[in-house]
Amino acid sequence: MTDSSSSNLIDPSIFEYLKAHGEEELEVGEKLHHITSALNRHISTCQGFLSRIHSTPSSKLPPLLKQVENDGIKPEIDSVGELARFASNYPYYKWSRSIQNVVGTILLTGWLGGLETESRPGELGRLLTIEEVGQLLKVPVNLKDRDAFHITIEEYILALTDITEELSRLAMNSVTMGDIDLTVRISGFIKDLFAGFQLLNLKNDIVRKRVDAVKYHVKKVEDVIYDLSLRNLIPKHEAASS
Repeated sequence: MTDSSSSNLIDPSIFEYLKAHGEEELEVGEKLHHITSALNRHISTCQGFLSRIHSTPSSKLPPLLKQVENDGIKPEIDSVGELARFASNYPYYKWSRSIQNVVGTILLTGWLGGLETESRPGELGRLLTIEEVGQLLKVPVNLKDRDAFHITIEEYILALTDITEELSRLAMNSVTMGDIDLTVRISGFIKDLFAGFQLLNLKNDIVRKRVDAVKYHVKKVEDVIYDLSLRNLIPKHEAASS
């Protein structure tokens, strides 16, 4: 026979608490899903515009970059702002991949000569710092004093590896478009970037593997430069410096 008094050993308020907070967590998750879904749509749009760089000569990039900024990056900034305001209240949720993609679109657009800032004019080959990315997105970077939404060093480095892959592809397509100078510039940039990565003490396995993969992009572009130099399409001193 069951002792009816045993049911009194469990405080009913325990389940009331679980019910209330479980429902709250579902609501938060749904809201974050809604925000990040919109953000991911803007990222896809921005990446779609940027994909056109592979068939657009560098001399004709400015109008395309303006479209990227107005119709791609500005909506991204708005969505990141909404995410930052909401997510800072719930720092245990993760959205790193989406933010990495946003940072990647900004870094690539900046490198191509878009996204002028007050301190730096738009110019081909410019690498935006993590602080400049934070200023553009209007969010803090690398926070250490509080747990709130921010751009992390890891997200910035991973975004750099993303644009290295994209630029290595652009280097080859630039040859097809007859833009040898751009190929040479890309070669020098990704080699310098990879050299910079070697100075970092990378303890995160994912980041280390992604950085290690950059050497394959460097090699791919070096092969293009070597082939161009054999065909005397670039001066030998430029081939050596790239």
